[in-house]
Amino acid sequence: MLYQETIRNIAVVAHVDHGKTTLIDKMLKESASIREGEAMPERAMDSDELEKERGITILSKCTGIKYRDYRINIVDTPGHGDFGSEVERILAMVNGVLLLVDAFDGPMPQTRFILKKCIENDLKVVLVINKIDRDGSRPKDVLEMVYELFLELGGENADLDFPVIYSSAKQGYAITNLDELNNKENGLTPLFDAIVNYIPHPPVLNGEHVEFLVTSVGHDDFLGATAIGILKSGKLHVMDQINLYNIKEELIKARPTKIFLFEGLKKKETQEICEGDIALVAGLEGVGAGDYIVKDKPVMPLQRIKIDEPVILVNFIVNKSPLSGKEGKFVTTMHLRERLYKEVLNNVGLKISDTGDETVFDVYGRGLLHLSILIEKMRREGFEFAVSKPQGVIKEIEGKKMEPYELLYISMKEEYTGIILERLSGMKGKLKDMSKDDKGNSYMEFKIPSRGIMGFHNEFLTLTKGTGTMHHNFLEFSDYVFDIAPRKNGVMVSMENGEANSYGLFNLQERGSLFVKPQDEVYEGMIIGQHSKPGDIAVNPSKKKQLTNMRSKASDEMITLTPPVRLTIEYALEFIEDDELVEFTPKSIRLRKKLLKENDRKKESRALARA
Repeated sequence: MLYQETIRNIAVVAHVDHGKTTLIDKMLKESASIREGEAMPERAMDSDELEKERGITILSKCTGIKYRDYRINIVDTPGHGDFGSEVERILAMVNGVLLLVDAFDGPMPQTRFILKKCIENDLKVVLVINKIDRDGSRPKDVLEMVYELFLELGGENADLDFPVIYSSAKQGYAITNLDELNNKENGLTPLFDAIVNYIPHPPVLNGEHVEFLVTSVGHDDFLGATAIGILKSGKLHVMDQINLYNIKEELIKARPTKIFLFEGLKKKETQEICEGDIALVAGLEGVGAGDYIVKDKPVMPLQRIKIDEPVILVNFIVNKSPLSGKEGKFVTTMHLRERLYKEVLNNVGLKISDTGDETVFDVYGRGLLHLSILIEKMRREGFEFAVSKPQGVIKEIEGKKMEPYELLYISMKEEYTGIILERLSGMKGKLKDMSKDDKGNSYMEFKIPSRGIMGFHNEFLTLTKGTGTMHHNFLEFSDYVFDIAPRKNGVMVSMENGEANSYGLFNLQERGSLFVKPQDEVYEGMIIGQHSKPGDIAVNPSKKKQLTNMRSKASDEMITLTPPVRLTIEYALEFIEDDELVEFTPKSIRLRKKLLKENDRKKESRALARA
């Protein structure tokens, strides 16, 4: 066999929580790449600190396993729609995918997004219907749903002749026939066979010109700048004189100091790589995602990574609150600018642009989670900054104002159907499909403006008493709609600078839910809670009890306070309105009005009313 014929480059793709990372763990354990007796942690591919904490895959990662005479390079990809850019660039270096679908849930929003990209990239698909051991699993129904999705996305030319594997990633076995449901003897062998027999090997070009596509970049304390990608043509050796060929078609001289192939959880150093190899190349200062490594300027145009445009916009703003600089190390305009522009080197789904104000930056992302991960990373690095309310990106298409829409899937108890339909209708959601099962559960699918869904998740959990689930993903740009209802309730805004205390908060908790606790620092214009009624009110959480010579029964009683609402990044961004900001520091998340002084807010309100 030719060298390329022994290689299979695949991505494992699925909706969030459908079992990708668990399946890869089991594939690693079963393969010869893991030495007998070698310990391997659970979720071994999720090595990032935030991935471990949140239990999701954020960054795509590579591994390699040996099966018979083949090397299978596997890329684990995120399952959340906000990290679709990670999926898109990975598809540029594989020849096929394992498409995982939950045997109970069936195809979900990210399934649709991924399959659409696979069809556009002409990739072969091995369907893996996972979690067949789950109570209530319905693999036959799910298979029919996937066939329908293929026909919907691929039309008459849809290739339905793909292998179907039924698996339990948790238990580590796969079968090709549901009649063998209890046959666990072969482990994952049927899956490995399907990969080898159905997924094509990389093209054999025998190209003279080196073309290495960089799909992700990083930095190592020992290796310096690193680039992961695929060698599409030629051979690349350590210390070759090469050039980085960026999207501006500039040539930047460089030399690879080290090259590694992926093997299990480790990297295997090598002196050269050949066509079809997925590898890590070190020592390339200035390399960016989407660059090519070449020896000379290509004669023919190279295929660049196509990334869908961002659909959400926020302002990152230098923190100017009265508490600025008390908790963070990096607080200046220069700090914020450098950090944001550094992020776009590898975070290809992100865009940054300057505004007319040097302290304000437009940051475009793929969704709320996409931006919240960046925010949390920056907080942990010691940054302070403020962020505005997320907005859908508005575009002008053929003279019409357009905005992003989401495909929203909801499951809940049937008793909540009416109130959810009413609420989503008010947010301009259009019902596309609705069904129910014999267990009293309702399933609904909506097309809804992205800005309508922002802030809905917390309300949805309240309306369904925490029993409902919702998933959504970008669908398309469509006509802009007006009159989407804002937050129903007002907020309680501090009228003083100081320190919140039990006495000051005690009476306020009857007027709504609090975001602060005793001894928290507060300032004028800071939002300290949600009002139970429409309209904002100015309050004093620092108010102290007046001292008198009289003792009262109440003064001797213990003041009991309800625990404050815990502000998370996503909750805070969903909660605020257009005239509000979230202040982020390494230690705190605070909500505030853009205009801190009440008189300024009243003047602006009167001006808007006259406009």
